[in-house]
Amino acid sequence: MSKPSIPKGTRDFGPLVMARRNWMIDIMRRSFERFGFQPIETPAMENLQTLTGKYGEEGDQLIFKILNNGDYLQKADQAAITDGNSGALTPSISKKALRYDLTVPFARFVVMSRNDLAFPFRRYQIQTVWRGDRPGKGRYQEFTQCDADIIGSDGLMCELDLMVLFHEILTELGVPGFEIAVNDRRLLNGLARSWNMDSHFQDFTVALDKWDKIGAEGVEKELVDRGMDPRNVQQLIAFFDKSGAMDSSDRLKIIQAQLQDDDEKAHQALTELTQLFDLSKSMGVSNESLVFDPTLARGLNYYTGAIFEVRVPEAPIGSICGGGRYADLTGIFGWEGMSGVGISFGADRIYDVLEHCNKFPTALASQSRLLIVQMDVEGEAYGLELLRFLRKEGYRVFMYPEVTKLKKQLKYADDAGISHVLIAGEDERNSGVWTVRNMVNGEQMQLSPTAISEHLMSNLA
Repeated sequence: MSKPSIPKGTRDFGPLVMARRNWMIDIMRRSFERFGFQPIETPAMENLQTLTGKYGEEGDQLIFKILNNGDYLQKADQAAITDGNSGALTPSISKKALRYDLTVPFARFVVMSRNDLAFPFRRYQIQTVWRGDRPGKGRYQEFTQCDADIIGSDGLMCELDLMVLFHEILTELGVPGFEIAVNDRRLLNGLARSWNMDSHFQDFTVALDKWDKIGAEGVEKELVDRGMDPRNVQQLIAFFDKSGAMDSSDRLKIIQAQLQDDDEKAHQALTELTQLFDLSKSMGVSNESLVFDPTLARGLNYYTGAIFEVRVPEAPIGSICGGGRYADLTGIFGWEGMSGVGISFGADRIYDVLEHCNKFPTALASQSRLLIVQMDVEGEAYGLELLRFLRKEGYRVFMYPEVTKLKKQLKYADDAGISHVLIAGEDERNSGVWTVRNMVNGEQMQLSPTAISEHLMSNLA
């Protein structure tokens, strides 16, 4: 018999990991609601046609497709099977897929629910997504996204709110040295036009988005392989190499010098980015955490304006958050003209950063659970009475399920990370008290149920 296993790119979460994840997500949820966002959820699976074509050529290949129910081969495209054409075969054997992100399902939700929503609509969503990425450090095939979006407004105040939200949540979580990288797809469009690359814009952004992974040489090779003029590619590489050593304000200046004078959209983007930086700083976003990165491209097709990515240079994880402005995401579902902007916190990568940097609160590891031991059958009712009382008081407490040796129950408590054990033999029951044993330092004291609650209130985190 083979050993049990789970698919690559997935994980089990034990009690300590769940305590930490719940702590993280609780912080995010409180912040989302404090900023006026409302919760929604969407199904784990969507119609395949809902997802296909929304994430770029490479993204489409990472969508987890679900085989049709029953004998899926019965209605399969036999010609595609004979030809070995998987692309032609897929529509006949798969109509559904696991969601790749939360943004496209959100756009579908908005279109279907538009008569029930007030716009601009502010939504947050915390759910699992699936991508067929190659598993690696900080890269999973099943992971949790925590999204916040504002749809129904072009106002720059939307981007500002999300920048502040990034800063407040990551600061409260204790993420060390994070950088909020910002760019604008309109600027990249402007540069592509200036460098006669606008017909290859999608190739340009997909390759550029890999700059921090494959470097200048890798980007240059990929662009040439995609059919772009080597002279134009060399100009592009030289420009981004030069900008890498500059600060944000100087990068903005050299971008401006590259743009065509009559390129209104690109110049508007430059003006709005400058305003966004100034407003963010006035709202308490630290100067050190804001970076203008002209190589940031966010290769997804639906981004059309400002784009964001959060990185932690001292952690070998990659980006931990991302997002951007989409001018017409709902247009793919037949409702045009609804502009929005959203961000996503990668809960799993943030967890990896906090673990790598040892930034989780130590109290999360203590569990702070209580165990009532069973000394004898006669003490069962006495124990159940205390159990009911302490649970009403809000404590995490349970009773050992059977009468057995005290030594065995204490060992169980120690192995399970129980903080306090409550013991009552015949003498304690006659006196109406309990012996409270601190499993961390071994101290014991005898207390009444009310006194137990008061003692624990001041001694448990």
